[in-house]
Amino acid sequence: MTEEEERRELQKRIFTELLARTPARLGGGRTGTRPTTEAMLKLRLDHAEAVDAVYGEVGGATLEAFGLFSVDTRFTDKETYLKRPDWGRQLTAEAEAAIRKNCVPQPQVQVVVSDGLSAKAVEDNLGDVLPSLLDSLEAYGLQAGTPFFVRGGRVGCMDEIGRILEPLTLVLLIGERPGLVTASSLSAYMCYRPQPGCRDADRMVISNIHRGGTPPVEAGAHIGSLLRKMVDQGVSGVGLIV
Repeated sequence: MTEEEERRELQKRIFTELLARTPARLGGGRTGTRPTTEAMLKLRLDHAEAVDAVYGEVGGATLEAFGLFSVDTRFTDKETYLKRPDWGRQLTAEAEAAIRKNCVPQPQVQVVVSDGLSAKAVEDNLGDVLPSLLDSLEAYGLQAGTPFFVRGGRVGCMDEIGRILEPLTLVLLIGERPGLVTASSLSAYMCYRPQPGCRDADRMVISNIHRGGTPPVEAGAHIGSLLRKMVDQGVSGVGLIV
């Protein structure tokens, strides 16, 4: 084998190893100055899945399977949700009344689920992550309140829920903004004594929860361990010693 052939073989091996370690679009190929038909069709498919994730709805069967009642933020439709993120942080008067009526006040852990920017993330992952989370809370000796679903929620809705229920801790399972690698990624935001005025630095987050990222069952167990530390240390966010 010549020196040039050895160099090309090394490059090929390195590139193959790189492809095995990342879902990024590498080596898609081109025809002239344009991507190949296969690469372009895959791009369009992934983009369509991302759009569907944003504009989709979490089915009633999913909510019923876990006994989750549903409340709304101030958003009125998906277009408004995208253009007015502040409305996704504010609950309607009807939502506040439903939460006060159906939920246990001042729980140790309040679990909330929201579609956020990906209904598909909830549909695909809730069946694994929520049972794992509830099992983890039991194993760590933590009492969960009444879980429920927030339609059209943003992360900041945690603060409003904190004002209403005054939980010791709150975890929000919410759909992440979809990309061209996955449209079903879920995040878990956690906060100790959430209330209006909380900063992002006061919150914890486990992101990229899906079958190709952080496994949902593993994420649920890890959330429980973090909540235990938050309760023990009386803090969350950058002040927590993990």
